[in-house]
Amino acid sequence: MSRIAILGEYDPTFEPHIATDRAIAHSSAQLGCEVEAEWISTPDCDRSKLATYAGIWVAPGSPYRAMEKLLDVIRYARENQIPCLGTCGGFQHMILEYARNVLGFQEAQSQENDPYASHLFISKLDCSLAGREMQLTFTKGSQIATIYGSLTAVERYYCNFGVNPDYVPQLKSQSLQITGSDSEGEVRVIELPGHPFFIGTLFVPQARSTVELPHPIVTAFLKTVL
Repeated sequence: MSRIAILGEYDPTFEPHIATDRAIAHSSAQLGCEVEAEWISTPDCDRSKLATYAGIWVAPGSPYRAMEKLLDVIRYARENQIPCLGTCGGFQHMILEYARNVLGFQEAQSQENDPYASHLFISKLDCSLAGREMQLTFTKGSQIATIYGSLTAVERYYCNFGVNPDYVPQLKSQSLQITGSDSEGEVRVIELPGHPFFIGTLFVPQARSTVELPHPIVTAFLKTVL
């Protein structure tokens, strides 16, 4: 049996969290395997606890209670080739970790956490995406396009924050790739070439997973974990 850690403050009334557990069950059944998923609150995030986990999912639900610990675990996964999926708030914090530890913006922040920070890589969206479904376009040849088997998709959002357009050139300056965008060209998917699985989505793919149609991103993540 493989084990994955789901990082975030679990709320049994928050639909994206309920959907996360369901999506793992759907994809596990499709793959014909058993995956044990354990929710870990961010104050309990610690590199030393990750040795028994084959993958990490950074769940929606920001702001997190212990952001610095969460960012350290994301860095650990990135640097040690551990499969890592980030959705919604998880996507945002994968951006922040990369900005701090690869691009050198040590004070990179989200406007949700610190509205007066000097480098707001994550800013409030002009129009909230919470509860909306939107069309996406993927980069040809990208890992995300391969996962979907398509260059387009429709996905659901639960967020009010996203990538600050002012910092997109910096994000593109190193190895991280922006491989998914909406109809207005806004960043919606990131991935790291050369890593087994390091993908972040601003949307919440688990929200569209069903027993009959497990979500391809979740299935691809679990397949990599296995």
